[in-house]
Amino acid sequence: MRLTVNGQPYDLAIAGHESLVAILRGRLGLTGTKVACGRGECGACTVLIDGKPAYACLTLAAACEGAAVSTIEGLGAAERLHALQQAFIAHDALQCGFCTPGQIMAAAALLAQTPRPTEAEVRHGMSGNLCRCGAYPKIVRAVLDAAQRLEAARGA
Repeated sequence: MRLTVNGQPYDLAIAGHESLVAILRGRLGLTGTKVACGRGECGACTVLIDGKPAYACLTLAAACEGAAVSTIEGLGAAERLHALQQAFIAHDALQCGFCTPGQIMAAAALLAQTPRPTEAEVRHGMSGNLCRCGAYPKIVRAVLDAAQRLEAARGA
């Protein structure tokens, strides 16, 4: 099958039972997507499939044929961080950092759908992503800041 990840097509032989996270990490070397619970309860493995957030641990890779999969590696680059990555750094919106890629990908989907979210909308939109360190207030501030940064960039 052909799997398109971060705009790059990959032709892969995939078994029907293989999860998207297993393919991303094991075959494509995209280790930014984390595996924490493996049961769709924490959100650490959140990626975007056709712009919508999805738990890569629960998604069968074969179901992604023809879809556009985006991971944290496709969001920004070290020399040019995405506004969400900049805001997470500026607001120290992480502690251990394990959940951060999933948090950022969920936030990217939220901001694509709701470019000017309220604090309540951010809290609701991010509710499927857990942070064991409890950085939630900083995560909310970072997402709100990123929304402003993206709006300013659109206006420039």
